[in-house]
Amino acid sequence: MRPAALICAALLLATDRPGAAAERPVVVELFTSQSCSSCPPAEALIGRLAHEGAEVLPLAFHVTYWNHLDWRDPYSLPTATARQDAYATRFGGPTYTPQAVVDGQAELIGSDEAGLRAVIARARSAGPSVPVTLVREGTRIAARVGAGSGAGRVLLIGFDPSHTSRVLRGENAGRTLEQANVVRSIQDLGPWSGAAAAFAAAVPEGETAALLLQASDGRILGAGRLADRPAEMARDERR
Repeated sequence: MRPAALICAALLLATDRPGAAAERPVVVELFTSQSCSSCPPAEALIGRLAHEGAEVLPLAFHVTYWNHLDWRDPYSLPTATARQDAYATRFGGPTYTPQAVVDGQAELIGSDEAGLRAVIARARSAGPSVPVTLVREGTRIAARVGAGSGAGRVLLIGFDPSHTSRVLRGENAGRTLEQANVVRSIQDLGPWSGAAAAFAAAVPEGETAALLLQASDGRILGAGRLADRPAEMARDERR
């Protein structure tokens, strides 16, 4: 069997198997900046969540509106700022840092560990989600979204698991920041309307990637991390 066909077959199995809809991480989005003196505690919390297991997918979106100060965040993205603006419209509040958004449905101060963990716990008890699968093959990404109810957009998020940055100017001047799951790119792969669908794209900027299925009201319907090719695929290719 050809490698491309093997990938498609593996994705179909992964997204169509019984019980797959219940297996997905809670998505925690942190809106932050290296120029924000209140952000390092929230970034440290994101780092702890990133190391606690697969039940939470934390992603740090570095915004641009702090760049007018003496320090420009090298990881800031206009698309991150636009994403936070969209949440502000939905929640009816201002944009600020550090802001955490959980599963696209609840927002709070990103450094509030007790509050954030409580919201994550409630999100885990939500109903079944739509299964998604993300696999890399060379310079391409193969993504599949399973069948489910509702509609949404399929987003490919490229991110780096870890960065250590020395900040020379601005509110954090002289500090060395440890930052986790730093988002490097956001790509809209297209719409999903309830039927199982496949998508393909070039490998995004970032050391690894995640796939989000997000409804028009902001709710995260499905989420998954980039996975290595399943072992059965590699065995079949060697035959």
